[in-house]
Amino acid sequence: MKASDIMTSPVITVGPDTQVRTIAELLIKHRISGVPVIDDGRLVGYVSEGDLLHRQEIGTDRKGRARSWWLGLFSADASPADYVKSHASRARDIMTREVVSVSPHTSLAEIANLLERRGIKRVTVLSGGKLVGIVSRANLVQAIAVMHPSSIRVTPPVDSAIRGRLLAELERQSWWGRVSSNVMVSEGVVHYWGMAGSEDERAAARVAAENVPGVRAVEDHRLTYAEIPSAI
Repeated sequence: MKASDIMTSPVITVGPDTQVRTIAELLIKHRISGVPVIDDGRLVGYVSEGDLLHRQEIGTDRKGRARSWWLGLFSADASPADYVKSHASRARDIMTREVVSVSPHTSLAEIANLLERRGIKRVTVLSGGKLVGIVSRANLVQAIAVMHPSSIRVTPPVDSAIRGRLLAELERQSWWGRVSSNVMVSEGVVHYWGMAGSEDERAAARVAAENVPGVRAVEDHRLTYAEIPSAI
């Protein structure tokens, strides 16, 4: 399997001038941990939950964590860069500029090694300089879950064709959760991951998969929003 077989696509993106509050709302709404920053069609950065960790609005900036006024004299933002990170209001000022990317043909082994070596949680997938997807640690774990022991060494080429045809059909449907759902195919078995809007959407996704030649079975691992426990 390769990046294009498991990547999440399409990807929610923001622009360099997108407000920090808007980014936080996107992460919450779509249950994602970060968003690429695109400027004039080019990937220029990435804003993750880590980039929003120390913010003055919620008192988690370095100065905000001081225990007293005199300690604050010594524990204020350690550098101008820290101050910008905790006080800036736009993506361009808080984003991580060095974004690790792979191609759609990069093997899962290479991606796993890259994530481990760089200590990161995800990589962007670029094709011809354009952002086409994201592969996260969660995607790799999902791939392990759907792999049959006999297919670990050799992935039937028909699986990629099935996935491509199914995604083409799903992308034409207004009910398909382009951002909240992902599709993987292993030995003719379609696996859905992520979130489903409703039971009707789950049923429609199953029917779409069953109509693709070569599909042997469909397993929908997604939860609906109604099944998510309310926060206490």
